[in-house]
Amino acid sequence: MQMNLFISALMPEVIVEAKVAPYLQGGGRGQQVVLEGNRLVLTCPAGGSWPLQYRWTLNNSNITDWTSQYRLSIPSLKRTDAGLYQCIVRNRMGAVMHRRTDVHVAFMGSFSAEEQRKTATQGKAAIISLPPLPSFPQPLVTWYKDGHKIIPNNRIAITLDNQLVVLATTAADAGRYHVEAVNEMTGENATSPSELVAPAMVIGPKNTTVVAGKEATMECIANAREYDPIFCSAVLPLNIDIPCQASGVPQPRIEWYKDAVPLSILANPRYKVNAATGLTVRRVQPGDGGIFQCFARSPAGETQAHTELLVSSVAPTLTFPPSDQTVTDGDTRIVASGSVQVPRFLLLQSGGLQIQPVSFQDSGDFTCIATNTEGTTNASATLTVWTRSVISVPPVDQRVIKGTTAVLDCNATHDSRINISGVAVLSSSGGRVSIRQGSLTISQTWSGDIGDYTCTVTSKAGNDSRSVRLEVIELPHSPRSLTARLNDSDSRSVHLSWLRPFDGNSPLLHYVLELSENNSPWKVYLSEVDPSVTEVSVGGLTPARTYQFRLCAVNQVGRGQYSAETQRMMLREEAPSAPPNNIVASGRTNQSIMVQWQPPPESELNGVLRGYVLRYRLAGLPGDYQEKNISSPETNYCLLKDLIIWTQYQIQVAAYTGAGLGVYSSPVTEYTLQGVPTAPPQEVEVVAINSTTIRFTWNPPPQQFINGINQGYKLLVWLEQSPEDVTVVTITPDYPSSRHTGLVSGLRKFTWYYGSILCFTTPGDGPRSPPNLLQTHEDKPGPVRQLSFTEILDKSLRVSWAEPEEKNGIITGYTLWWEVPGAESSRAERSLSNSTLQFQLTGLTSTTTYTIQVAALTAAGQGVVTSSTISTGVPPELPGAPSNLVISNISPRAATLRFRPGSDGKTAISRWIVEGQDGGKEEPWRVVYQKDNQPNADTLEIPNLTPFTQYRFRMQQVNIVGASPMSATSRLIQTLQAAPDTHPSNLNLVSATQTSLCFSWKPLPESEYNSSPETMGYRLRVWRTDGDGEDRTDDVKGDVGTTEVTIEGLSPWTQYQVQIQAFNSIGAGPWSPTAAALTAESVPSGYPLNVSAEAVSSSRIMLTWSTLPRSQRNGVILGYKVWYDEKDSEGSPKVQVVEGEGNFSLLLGALQKYTMYVLRVLAFTRLGDGPPSNPILLRTKEDVPGPPVRMVFPEVRSTSVRVVWQPPAFPNGIILGTKTNTHRNPLRWTTVEVGSNARQFTVTGLSSEQTYRFQLTARTAVGWGEPQDALVVTTERRERPVPPRKLSVPQDEVESCRLHLYWFAGSSGSCPLRYFTLQFMELPSGPWKTHTADIPHNVTSWTIDRLKPFTSYKFRMFSTNDVGDSVLSKETETVTTLQDVPNEPPVILSVKPFTTTSVLVQWKRPSEDSSNGVLTGYRVYYRELPANTSTLTEAEIQTTKNNTTSSFYSPKTNVCCLFAELKKFKRYQIVMTSYNIIGESPPSDPIEVSVGEAAPSVAPQSIKVSAVSPSSLEVTWDTPPLETQNGLIQGYKIHYWERENQNQSEKVKVIFVPDTRVHLTNLSSYTPYLVTLTAFNTAGDGPPSDPRGARTLQSAPSQPNYLSFSEVTGGSVNVSWGTPLTPNGQVEGYRVIYHPTAPVQGVSKVVTVDVKGSWQRWLKVRDLVRGSIYTFSVQALTVSYGPPIQANVTAQPVKGTPGAPMDMSITKTSSALTIHWSEGEVGSAPVMGYVIEARPSDEGVWDSFIRLLPPSSRSVSVPLERLRSGISYEFRVIAVNRHGYGQPSTPSVALRPFYEEWWFLLVMALVGLILILVLVFALLLHGHSTKYKTCGTGKHTTTGEESVTLDNGGFTALELNSRTLNTKNSFLKKNGTRSPPRPSPGGLHYSDDDICNNYNGAVLTESTTLTEKPTEVSESELTDSDYEDEQPKHSFVNHYMSDPTYYNSWKRQPKGLKGMAAPFGYEECATADTEPYYQTVVTQHSTGGAYTPTGQPAHTHVNPNTNPPGSRTPVTGFSSFV
Repeated sequence: MQMNLFISALMPEVIVEAKVAPYLQGGGRGQQVVLEGNRLVLTCPAGGSWPLQYRWTLNNSNITDWTSQYRLSIPSLKRTDAGLYQCIVRNRMGAVMHRRTDVHVAFMGSFSAEEQRKTATQGKAAIISLPPLPSFPQPLVTWYKDGHKIIPNNRIAITLDNQLVVLATTAADAGRYHVEAVNEMTGENATSPSELVAPAMVIGPKNTTVVAGKEATMECIANAREYDPIFCSAVLPLNIDIPCQASGVPQPRIEWYKDAVPLSILANPRYKVNAATGLTVRRVQPGDGGIFQCFARSPAGETQAHTELLVSSVAPTLTFPPSDQTVTDGDTRIVASGSVQVPRFLLLQSGGLQIQPVSFQDSGDFTCIATNTEGTTNASATLTVWTRSVISVPPVDQRVIKGTTAVLDCNATHDSRINISGVAVLSSSGGRVSIRQGSLTISQTWSGDIGDYTCTVTSKAGNDSRSVRLEVIELPHSPRSLTARLNDSDSRSVHLSWLRPFDGNSPLLHYVLELSENNSPWKVYLSEVDPSVTEVSVGGLTPARTYQFRLCAVNQVGRGQYSAETQRMMLREEAPSAPPNNIVASGRTNQSIMVQWQPPPESELNGVLRGYVLRYRLAGLPGDYQEKNISSPETNYCLLKDLIIWTQYQIQVAAYTGAGLGVYSSPVTEYTLQGVPTAPPQEVEVVAINSTTIRFTWNPPPQQFINGINQGYKLLVWLEQSPEDVTVVTITPDYPSSRHTGLVSGLRKFTWYYGSILCFTTPGDGPRSPPNLLQTHEDKPGPVRQLSFTEILDKSLRVSWAEPEEKNGIITGYTLWWEVPGAESSRAERSLSNSTLQFQLTGLTSTTTYTIQVAALTAAGQGVVTSSTISTGVPPELPGAPSNLVISNISPRAATLRFRPGSDGKTAISRWIVEGQDGGKEEPWRVVYQKDNQPNADTLEIPNLTPFTQYRFRMQQVNIVGASPMSATSRLIQTLQAAPDTHPSNLNLVSATQTSLCFSWKPLPESEYNSSPETMGYRLRVWRTDGDGEDRTDDVKGDVGTTEVTIEGLSPWTQYQVQIQAFNSIGAGPWSPTAAALTAESVPSGYPLNVSAEAVSSSRIMLTWSTLPRSQRNGVILGYKVWYDEKDSEGSPKVQVVEGEGNFSLLLGALQKYTMYVLRVLAFTRLGDGPPSNPILLRTKEDVPGPPVRMVFPEVRSTSVRVVWQPPAFPNGIILGTKTNTHRNPLRWTTVEVGSNARQFTVTGLSSEQTYRFQLTARTAVGWGEPQDALVVTTERRERPVPPRKLSVPQDEVESCRLHLYWFAGSSGSCPLRYFTLQFMELPSGPWKTHTADIPHNVTSWTIDRLKPFTSYKFRMFSTNDVGDSVLSKETETVTTLQDVPNEPPVILSVKPFTTTSVLVQWKRPSEDSSNGVLTGYRVYYRELPANTSTLTEAEIQTTKNNTTSSFYSPKTNVCCLFAELKKFKRYQIVMTSYNIIGESPPSDPIEVSVGEAAPSVAPQSIKVSAVSPSSLEVTWDTPPLETQNGLIQGYKIHYWERENQNQSEKVKVIFVPDTRVHLTNLSSYTPYLVTLTAFNTAGDGPPSDPRGARTLQSAPSQPNYLSFSEVTGGSVNVSWGTPLTPNGQVEGYRVIYHPTAPVQGVSKVVTVDVKGSWQRWLKVRDLVRGSIYTFSVQALTVSYGPPIQANVTAQPVKGTPGAPMDMSITKTSSALTIHWSEGEVGSAPVMGYVIEARPSDEGVWDSFIRLLPPSSRSVSVPLERLRSGISYEFRVIAVNRHGYGQPSTPSVALRPFYEEWWFLLVMALVGLILILVLVFALLLHGHSTKYKTCGTGKHTTTGEESVTLDNGGFTALELNSRTLNTKNSFLKKNGTRSPPRPSPGGLHYSDDDICNNYNGAVLTESTTLTEKPTEVSESELTDSDYEDEQPKHSFVNHYMSDPTYYNSWKRQPKGLKGMAAPFGYEECATADTEPYYQTVVTQHSTGGAYTPTGQPAHTHVNPNTNPPGSRTPVTGFSSFV
């Protein structure tokens, strides 16, 4: 199809003006497709004069208002937003419309979810339609069959509508078809549900309509174009034709618009539209100018063209020239024409200028100018503006309440150039009206003031007026004649009618209807009754209830008075209109169902509930119902019995009243519970299929014998000899198959078993099938055991073994192989019989390793081979210990152990054994893992570790000889945390209260925490046994040692199930087994239901109720209590008790007549009363009234009497009237009846001085009541009476609360007495109060009640006659009432078990006022409760109530009471009473307590605390004596703390029986602790023991708290340190180790100095090398050395120290030396002094000689006595400032003695040569009889290391030990002369390591012990002597002592000492190939001038034979060299 659409327009000449009408720009988009949820933006491009305004429409409906926004934006597009959008643009010149844009929303929904099934006839065509799929655009689809894509062919086609057509269908075409659709625009895809073959129908061609430009099967190309706008102009008065033509298929429809308004709406008769030609505008007028649009529309789209019509060629003329005007501001005026465009000025189309509104500033001249192309004209006018006269304060409408004042305000303002006539108020009334300053005031408003009031002002500048309405309103009157009658058509509604009341001049808003139901308080029933009605039907009432109604009207003022109440009426009883609620059925057994329900809503009972009817039948089957009648309304459950097993029943329940049966509930269905199968599986076959598996084959039992849902089968297998050890395999039923198969694997090989099978359901197992005996198949045997080798010779050995542990059959023999590893040709094999267990191998090659293998044989084949290696001629040895243990891959329960195997002992390793030590070093080692038959293993996975536990491991390896020594221990590791594996045990109920349960348990031991104790906790889960409510989970507060918790917030008298679990930060452990517990009985929490009352007579009320819900009973209901009292009574209500749970009614008698009573009912248990029910108000019926009271005659004349009275004290109804009877003659009565409100009456016409009898009688609706008689004398001589006399109270008539008072009446004063008044006073200081005010005048005694027991009173009276009251009588004597029983019992505070047969009771005394006399004492009653109080019968309850025992206690006792007669493990109830001589008080609230266990009364015995290690104590104890345990002791609590720090360090450890020993770990070392123990059981904790103490052992200390350096020079430093922060023991000394950080001249020397004693914490080191950096470390020593503290120091003066002193020189005299110097560089701080250092020639190190000289010193003298003879000295000077020691001066020249001259040395050499020759000759002679001992030549490689030990009081002397070197090192030559070797003096311990001969300049950095230590000595066990004795061979020491006493002290070591040190002793050695070089580096003390601590003497050894222990004795042969 092709469509042509065109518009043509022929327009006249175009005239363009400056103002441009709106025109369109751009063609716009005809269609847009936008994704759903995306943003849509449409623009409206247009031009024209500003301002342009835009409006958008959707489907021709406006969606925006006119705005300046040309863009339409929708942020999130919805599907409903699709449609045709069009914009309209306008300005002042006109309006134009854009072409419409068709907006589509691209989206894709989902296929419908249902699956379709279609059937096709074979050979016919099948068509499968695409399921409904909302989408735009239409999706691309792909069809699939059975998951495979369908490709169209000559038989299968896909139509244009995406239908699948299958021609000539065959059976192969059946299957599941589905389609996948893809939306190309959104990218979404969807898959349809499967369809099964389509129906037999083919698709025919159909008509298709397409739009030009779109693709279709039939192509049609559209050709259309838009026309540009054409402008035309017209010259009046012409006709204009605007042509517009369009063509297309179908023919388009033409529609015209002018300024965007359809011409059809304008309806201008001059506009003629011709469909063929266009639009004709006839008689063009100026108003015809504008934009004309022509729209052509068809289904193919739309197009438009528009033109603008301009009307021109008219010369301007002023048809209405402007004129002068005077206006008032605010008016609107048109004054001129023009083009002004300012605010408030509008140029009208008519040419006028509109000013709106006019203001005072607009006054002036205005000029109008008109112009066009034809000419110009103008005119002027003047505008004058006055200020308008207005009422500035207008009056307002008012509605005032009657009687109040109304004020109407009115004020005006005006222009000062004009006058106003004034303010007038119209319509006034009365003198109550006043006008002041324009305001009208009306006081005391009433209905006559209602009307309209007008305030008017008149002037030239305008007039103004305001009218208001005044309304006077009041409350509406009460509705009248309210009547109620039952509705005949609706038994639940009442028809009310009334007369409309006066509305109070305010329209009635509504009526309020109130009702009273069953005498309950009034409540609003209809709050808004239509005010227009006068009758209403009140529906929704409840049958069988009484109702009373009243009505009031409401207007704007408020609510009026209520109408009179209607008569009370009762609705008829009906059957319940609702079924029972919440019907729940649950199968209880396999033949019973428990049905429970709740009563119907009370509002729908429609009467008194009488009971229920339950009916049931088989579900889904026809048949009659079986019924059960539950005649008790309080019973809300029924157990259906004798039902069919596992059968579904349909159950319904209905309630019934006296009127009939209500509706049945909706049916509920429930199954009886499943039963166990009653038949075993059939045709059971049991066969063994291999050596470890048995196969069962069977048929299921007959279905009728399964009795439930078949849950599966249990395959049972057990050993022939062990029937109790049954292996069970559960098999799920295979329903499709009738024959079932199951396997039981993992059985023992070649073993006899019995096999049986059973079927089971949920309730349990069915019977077993008959057992079958069978044997598993034979299999290959396991490895032989105990493979060993004996008689090992060079060419033979004996092999032995034992039978395999796992024979797996009959052993038929053994196979033995042997071969040389790697030589296959050497393999030999020997088969042996089954009785051979050893074999002699011969013909072997000597000293050759053989692999020997042994395997057992059965009929199934060869078993596992056992292999080992052995060397001939070399017997196997014990293996070596593994080493290098490394732990990795640590998890909570496993770790990987890698190690280096030790030597195998010349045979294969057969087993690896790993031992572990969990916890501290004190814990024993135990085997944690063993691995066999992996001889080459180097890694083991250790399983079954305990989470979060510290472990050390060691291991050993085993071969055929035995086990190796244990390896060194591994590092300490800790396994990761895990959730607890077990639950706390012994979960028991400790006690139960009404709302709580207290449970105890045995906590987990610490070894089972699997985590840190801080993260451990316990959690309890609690739920009701009956399934009501939700499960509760409570976390236990407290630490991990908590053993008890109380769960609060439970329901009383309810069975609960409880479980407990442990948890930590990783997770929770398993739940414990369930423990059941019952909360204690309590008072009911609810009140009886359906309480109703009915007045039976004027003095009796029948009260009925039903029982309270079971969930609110909280115990056994013993009965009910009815509270009743008169309404508004201030006293306590009266109580009547109804015994028995099944009694639900009570007849109350002896009530006051026609009295409103408040009635409530409550239930009670043995523990007390529940809450009362909601109060019911009920009035007894009316009766005849009592006599009027207080009848007096205040006015008595001779002929008249005025009688005054009060209504009867007991009106017994509504008093309708009173009658007065008067007579002088009893036979002639004068009767007068007065109204009900009359209280007095005057009787006239009497005779003077006569006695008359007056009789007053009141009347109610029932009749006349009792009369009141009185005599009166008609006389005027009257006076007040005399008071009563001789008031007395006989003592024998005094009771506890009342007494009898007697008196004599006084004179009446010629006027009869009317009554007496009695007053009383309570002694000692109470006020006088009136007790009775109307005692009859004719009595002389009265019973006074309402008195307090045991209280003293006084009484007095006065008389009253018609004249008035008498004076008061005399007071009586003091009267004291008798005692009465106490009102209150004591309050029991607590009851606790004291022993196993006694309890401790504490109570609070009752108040003094409640004693009612002298309190004699207290009674405690206790009774044993039955074991299960939840099942007590009423008879048992009564028996229990009477079975009590009492004890008596003094009233002064209020602390405790002890019973010793109770039975163990029983529960008792205890109550208390207080009593006096009269009787007992009511009992207290009962308290229950369990007896049998009490807290232990004695602490544990024989407590011993001893130290085990530095961090643990061992505590042992004995249990308390048995008679003091008071039950089963559960465990002990150990409280321990540091003696000096209890508050911060106290901890508790809980130990459970039977342990009586505990290790307290993680303690502080060498710290005193105190320990107390407490035993506990379920009843609580016993008393603590006395504290016992012990101190933990010492351990290694911490590092010293600081390390500092001072006096640093180039060769020395003073080191000081602090004490350890935690010494962990007694500090025995310190060890100082220092070494250079880098080798010094190729040597790295480590020096160790041991300082004994704790007081010296400094060391002077003098052997440093200048400029080198040294590392110092210091360790403290207790039982072992602690960690070191380290610091570095550089051996040179620090920055800022002084420079070297200058000009050093020495002068010598005969007695002294004088040292001279001059000052050097000062440094950065002033010099504080000088230090002189000296270096003796025999020591070689610099030492302090003089310290500290003043800073001004330049010389110092030294006496020669301070110098040692024969020693040469060098001196130097060092300056000191605050930074430290400075650079030393240049050393002085050494002063040498004579024996150092060359000539002396030559002489000495000759003498020495002679002596050597003599010595050699003597040795040669001695050599014939003495054999020299030679020494080995082995060398040990080590770094140079020195060790020195300082005794307390000694000073440091340190030297470098001599070393034997094979090369001459330049460093060793620097100190010149070699000194002979000397042993260490006794005051020092040292260690020395040799430097290896082949040192070759390498730096040695590790020290090696030269002497092997015993292997069993650990590192921590080494002592100082060990270091001393570990000396290498050929080791010597040079040491020089300053003390001359040592010079000649060298002697040979005694034999005894040498023998003791034999393992580490010195050996003489003759070595010819080495030359010793000796290096001396000394740190030494000089006795003169050296730094000596105050009070510490220099320590020397005078006697060489008294060396300190551990020191070395000098070796003979070494002498002092001088």
